[in-house]
Amino acid sequence: VLTFDHEGQADVRTYAQLWENGQRLAGALASFGMGKGDRFALLLFNHPEFVEAMVASAILGTVFVPIDPRAKGEKLAYLLRHSGCRGAICGDYALASALETGAGVEDFSWLLVVGSGGESAAGGSGAPAVAAMRDVLTGPVPELPVAVERESEPMQIMYTSGTTGDPKGVVVRHARFATVAGHGEAVFGYRPGDRPYTGLSLTHGNAQFVTLAPSLELGLRAVISRRFSKSAFWDVIGRYGCTTFSLLGGMATALYSEPRRPEDAENPVRLVISAGMPRAIWADFAERFGVDIFEFYGAVDGGMTIKPVDEGPIGSCGRVAPGLLARVVDENGADVPPGTPGELWFRPADGSEPVVEYWNDPDASARKTEGGWIHSGDVVRMDADGWIFFEYRVGGGIRRNGEFVNPDFVEKVLAEHELVEDVFVYGVPAASGATGERDVVAAIVPVGEAGFDAELVFDWCRRRLEPNSVPSYLQLVAEIPKTASEKPQERFLIERFERQPETVFQRRDVRSDDR
Repeated sequence: VLTFDHEGQADVRTYAQLWENGQRLAGALASFGMGKGDRFALLLFNHPEFVEAMVASAILGTVFVPIDPRAKGEKLAYLLRHSGCRGAICGDYALASALETGAGVEDFSWLLVVGSGGESAAGGSGAPAVAAMRDVLTGPVPELPVAVERESEPMQIMYTSGTTGDPKGVVVRHARFATVAGHGEAVFGYRPGDRPYTGLSLTHGNAQFVTLAPSLELGLRAVISRRFSKSAFWDVIGRYGCTTFSLLGGMATALYSEPRRPEDAENPVRLVISAGMPRAIWADFAERFGVDIFEFYGAVDGGMTIKPVDEGPIGSCGRVAPGLLARVVDENGADVPPGTPGELWFRPADGSEPVVEYWNDPDASARKTEGGWIHSGDVVRMDADGWIFFEYRVGGGIRRNGEFVNPDFVEKVLAEHELVEDVFVYGVPAASGATGERDVVAAIVPVGEAGFDAELVFDWCRRRLEPNSVPSYLQLVAEIPKTASEKPQERFLIERFERQPETVFQRRDVRSDDR
């Protein structure tokens, strides 16, 4: 039912293997003193052991906490401490940071390591004990009873990205996972015999809810890459005959920026499940790769919109999903006229009260559903027919000379330049000092090792973009820093912009009112 691909090597799991290894792992966790309600972290890229740990946790009734394995230092310490994790299953690539950080977290006592070459590592006094996953999975299969008795019991704590403060841990219950498992055919349009693919991290809701859960429910032979790679993407798709895949907006831009090939449309994919397809490349992406696009908006902490294939206007993230109501409101909570930007709110259509539970944070939970509506924190527009268009996160957006700049169009233009490997556009406080105004920065991963000609790229933008949309700065980076869900991390780019001026090129023709 699952194939895990890593650099062309396949690691396959049947339902029986998932269950047997889940039992073995549940026995190991029990030997570490883990019991019902206890929490442990998953510091893993997409290995088979990630899903087996999910099975093991359901058998024991523990609660797992998926964490980007690149997390380290104070952020990792915060997540482990806030969730009360007693141990972690980690990749050998995350062992050093887990040992160092875990030693300072109360009651954090064990590490179970996936991989090779690092299991023998040991920390100093007070460091967690280290064991090897391979020793666990070669042992006998116990017959432990399933401890979870009700679907309302917690399954995992999934942390938000923390773009507007400390990350908040969303309590995801077994019922939620079961519900999204039923979305495969009814919502996303999967068909019998489809082969879904994802390169998104299983620590993120998209990979779990859009690919994993529906595939397990429908018996689809899903393919999961350890990590997303735009250079290997279509090779993986072709190797396994994948018919559908899931992506987020930044991934679409990355794939679009690859050099065009006459055979781009010669692939087995029929359907792309997209969350954030940039409207500027939408039609061209679909035609170039010969795919249909299903667009949706969804948040782990509540709310969903869907735009089925060939319905609604391009650029929309859809209408509110069945079973929900939606409003678009101003800062006072009053409905705004159609086409006017405002915050998107949701609530159940059956009149019940919305519930969002943040782990160990009742105040944030109450604020999220104040007034009986889930406050998304996202600014959108809704037209007269109910089609919703995402604009930006509350507190975000690029406003320049009184107008909002659409990063999608800027990224599309830059992605089409032969010197650009990848790009992300964001804003910095305007050099003019104008309140609320921002200058446009394009963070660019250049192609190859040869010299980068900034003036050629600026000129390319001038000839293809409105003046306000032409970047004020081009920032060269080795890679776009991204979360586990492939979401660009703007704050790290801003830090580099400020601290590494030698990597930044400024437009020479900036008008005085832009400075």
